[in-house]
Order: sequence, then structure tokens, then C-alpha cells
Amino acid sequence: MDLEARSLQPNVKAVLLAKLREYKSDLNNLKSEHKRLASANSNQAARDDLLESGMADAMSVSANQRGRLMMSTERLNESSDRIKESRRTMLETEELGVLILQDLHQQRQSLLHANDTKEQLHGVDDNISKSKKILTNMSRRMSRNKWIISSIIVVLVVAIALILYFKLSK
Repeated sequence: MDLEARSLQPNVKAVLLAKLREYKSDLNNLKSEHKRLASANSNQAARDDLLESGMADAMSVSANQRGRLMMSTERLNESSDRIKESRRTMLETEELGVLILQDLHQQRQSLLHANDTKEQLHGVDDNISKSKKILTNMSRRMSRNKWIISSIIVVLVVAIALILYFKLSK
């Protein structure tokens, strides 16, 4: 289920992974409580057996054996606490790993989007270059047309002046 949830889209994945972690935590808590109750019952039964045999022969049970039994029980409880703490640390580490993977996924998406934007900017740059060439050509044509029109005007003025000169001189 964990792998299936991780392969989904980010918005659905986050919700499902949170629920999955919650369910795993509940399951682990129930398992540990079951073990604790089962071990408490078996420890109680073993303790009762020892005490019953000890009651029959109370003088034969020494204080040293009782001390060792108490130390063993204490060590067992400490080991159980360490295991619970390790499981809690493991769940926290897994949650942190999932968060890091989500962050990396978002960063990947940002990089891919930046690459697309870069390609679009190259297209815009090409269009600007083409526009610059077109405007340069238009400017040249405009200058050439101004010279041509100016030349035609000068020729016409000279022609009018010659016509007036010849008409007035006769």
C-alpha cells in the first residue's frame, strides 16, 4: 500500500501517506500492547509458579534468586522501552524521508518548468532578432525612398525652371 500511495499524484499522495502512517502507528501500538499483556500474563503465571514452589519450600528460595528475578524483569522492561523508542524513531525517520522525497519532487518540477521557460525564451530571442532585421530593412527602404523622392522633386523643379526660362525668354 505504501508503494502504491507513493506513486500517486502529490496532492493525493500526501493525504494517503499520512493516513497510512497513522494506521501503521495504530497497528504497532496495538501489537505492542498485545505483547505487553501477553507477556504480563505469562510473567504472572511464571511468577505464580515460582512463588507456589517457593511457598512450599520458602526457606530454600534465597534472596539472591529473588534479586536476580527482579533484575531480569527490570532489564526486560528496559529492553521493551528501548524497542518502543526505536520504533518511534523509525516512524519519525520514515516520515522525514517522505517529506524530503516530496520536496525533491517539487524541486524537480520547478527545474523542468524552468527548462521549458528557457526554451520559450530562446524562441522569443529568435523572434526579436527577426524583427530587428525587418525593421533595419524597412529603415533602409525608407531612406532610399526619401532619396528617390527628393531626386524626383529636384528634377521636376529643374524641369519647371527650364520650362519657365524658355517660355519667358521667347
